[in-house]
This record gives sequence, structure tokens and C-alpha cells, in this order.
Amino acid sequence: MRLLIVLPGALGDVIRALPLLGRIRRARADACLGWAVEPPSAPLLAGHPWLDRVHVFERPRGARALVPFLRRVRAERYQVALDLGRGVKSALIARASGADERIGFARADAREGSWLLATRRLPPQGIERPKLAQFLAFADALGLPPAPVEFGLAPTAEEARDAAAMTAGLDGPLVAACVGSSCPSRRWFPERTATVLRELRARHGASAVLLGAAADAPFALETLRATDGGVRDSGALHLAAALGTPAVSLWGATSALRSTPLGCERLTVVGRAPCAPCFLRDCPIERVCMRDIATDAVMARAAAVLAQ
Repeated sequence: MRLLIVLPGALGDVIRALPLLGRIRRARADACLGWAVEPPSAPLLAGHPWLDRVHVFERPRGARALVPFLRRVRAERYQVALDLGRGVKSALIARASGADERIGFARADAREGSWLLATRRLPPQGIERPKLAQFLAFADALGLPPAPVEFGLAPTAEEARDAAAMTAGLDGPLVAACVGSSCPSRRWFPERTATVLRELRARHGASAVLLGAAADAPFALETLRATDGGVRDSGALHLAAALGTPAVSLWGATSALRSTPLGCERLTVVGRAPCAPCFLRDCPIERVCMRDIATDAVMARAAAVLAQ
């Protein structure tokens, strides 16, 4: 079997789809498995032991990159394409792959008419079902046996050296603050982030690193300015959880039931608002739900982890 996973999107979604990849690989050891992805998440998949092909769509280059990308995908002659992306972009990639069987989400769970390009659709999943479980439903559709939830991730020797260099000299327990998000509506606030890090240092002697992408630099800089040392600047929330690190997560615009990292369900802090969860990328009312999250609530979750 030659099978393509189409999920170009955010790092967190790609991580949550890895157990699906692992389940397919366990059941079909001789299959050729490919993944269509965009640059932000591509490094996570490069060299992954369960993958045979990684097709990177260089989206910043626009139409000039699209045609060569689709040609490379089609040249692999995939028989099955799994459209995990929900939108029309991933549906078109799956269609252009030439796969005779294209499995996608039901109309209720998809958008932009993407379900029209699927030859088969999953049963409706609902917004409250965890995304990881929704992705594993594709394995159910393929008739594959159950398998342990695994991610197949481990740091390379070079990554381990880089991490050691970044944290050298930081004392006490180490806290990583993931300050970035692809959706502005999901972000907390620099001054509150700094307050939690200051309190964790004062009460527990904890040092911290700030994790994010280049676009998160302004947030990180504001946070650094509001702390009093012990913090260094470096979508890592789901990556941390996948590697077994407890992850305290903050939720407002997105459903905690749907998106909380696996195994960290008791470490969530949820902001309340009449419109939450709205799933909007940009909030028109100044992130009322995220403003509802108090630093004391985040402190309590983090302190419970550090006390273990």
C-alpha cells in the first residue's frame, strides 16, 4: 500500500497526528508512507523513523512552488490519501495526489467544501472529541487494529547538545514557557507570563526558558523585560507532552477537551467567556476568555507539577 497523509498545518496538529502514523506503520510494515506538510512543521517529520517520504510545500513561494510540489506528490502514485487538514487546501492536495481512495472529515467537521473532494468520509467527530482521537479515526476507517499511542520522537544528539548549551548555568527546576501560537486569540499576556515565572523562581527556585517562533519575539521580549533573571529566550506545548514533559496549558478560544496535550488533562486552566470556545483566529473583543485566566490559577497548576 502507498499512503499519503495530508496535514500541512501547525506543529501541534502534526504532533497529534503522529500516533495515526505509528498505528498505520505497525499494521502495514511494508507500506510506503508519505506526508504533505509546510515548512514550519517539516523539521519534525524529516528523518522520522515511520515515514518514507516528506513532501514540503514551500508556501511562502506561492504558485511558483505549488506545481512542482504537486508533481512530486503525484509521481509517488499513492493509492490512499488521508485528508487530515479539513480545509480546501489539503483536500486539493489529496485530490491532486491521484489516489483513488481519499478519506476526509464529514461535512460537520470540515470547512470550505473540502468534504466534496473525498471519496469516503469519517463519521461526524464533534468539536469536543480530542483531535488526537479524531485523527486516529482514520485508522479505524482503514480497518487497522488498535495500537499504543506513541509519537516516535526523540532528540538527536545535536538537538540534545543545543538544549544543554541553551540551559547551561540555569539552576533549580527548569520551566519552559511556550509563548507562541499560530492564532493570536489563543495567546496569554507577557506581563502575566512574567508574573508566573517570577513567582516560580521566588517560591521554587525555578529557572525558565521561553519557547516560540520568530514571530513570537515581541511577546518574549516583553516577558523578559518584566522578569528579574533566571529566564532565557530560545509550538512546543504538544511537543513537550509528546516527549513526556508535564504541560500546563491555557485555554479560551479553543476547546480544552479537544486540544489538551495527551496525558496533561488535569493541568489545564480554562478562561470563561460567553463566546468561548469560539475557534476564531483573531478575537474581536480583546480576548476576554484569556483575560479571565488569573496568574494564581496558572501558578497553582505549575507548583503542583514542581512538587511532584
